[in-house]
Amino acid sequence: VSDNDYDDVILAVTGALLLGISLSKHIARPILRLKNAAYEISRGNLEVQVETEGTDEVAVLAKAFDEMAFSLRRSEKSLVSAYDKTIEGWVKALELRDRETLGHTLRAANLTIELARLMNIEEAEMDSIRRGVLLHDIGKMGIPDNILLKPGSLEEWERKIIERHPTLAREMLSQIEFLHPCMDIPTHHHERWDGRGYPDGLVGEEIPIAARIFAVIDVWDALTSDRPYRKAWPEDVARRYIEEGAGKHFDPRVTEVFFQWMQ
Repeated sequence: VSDNDYDDVILAVTGALLLGISLSKHIARPILRLKNAAYEISRGNLEVQVETEGTDEVAVLAKAFDEMAFSLRRSEKSLVSAYDKTIEGWVKALELRDRETLGHTLRAANLTIELARLMNIEEAEMDSIRRGVLLHDIGKMGIPDNILLKPGSLEEWERKIIERHPTLAREMLSQIEFLHPCMDIPTHHHERWDGRGYPDGLVGEEIPIAARIFAVIDVWDALTSDRPYRKAWPEDVARRYIEEGAGKHFDPRVTEVFFQWMQ
């Protein structure tokens, strides 16, 4: 066999190897994309897509995968919408029972979202914060009417029962996995910066930031709105009350940002 024949064989083998490597990469890449996309789906990221072009088996599989992801996204949106409608129903039921909260919840939700943005809370958290505000008094559904609707001042033992509503909210909402990210506000909006709040006596930054933000909004809206037992306070009086509570009842930084925004 001549040297030229050996050269031809080596070239042929080398070409075959290079072609094989090229083909394997061509096949492996979309399969790897499918594998990575499946992993993202398993982590709850339903926005992932493979989008492999072509008509071979891998491309057909990728198209089926994308259709499955689209179907899951559509199903998730329907489920989220159903949950939100249920939350709205709960809020309306509570407002019909406790006239004191009428209109307060929706106003507080909008203000809390705006203040959260000013506090540089990630946009991805806003839906959970809004749901948390809507559900902030849901635990009052477990408080007897003779205490919740009592027209006069409460006895000490009655106040203790009222103060159970964040614990009742935690017990109610913890049964629903979808609402777990929303529980900070219903559970902790009566905590105080100085640790003298309830239900857990959290201190300072132990209190979730969403609950600290809402605490300021909750009191502001309550003071500046008419209630069955009193007229709304003038804004300057309400402001002085909250400013005096900074560092005791309220997060000082949240209070500062809130009043800078209100100017």
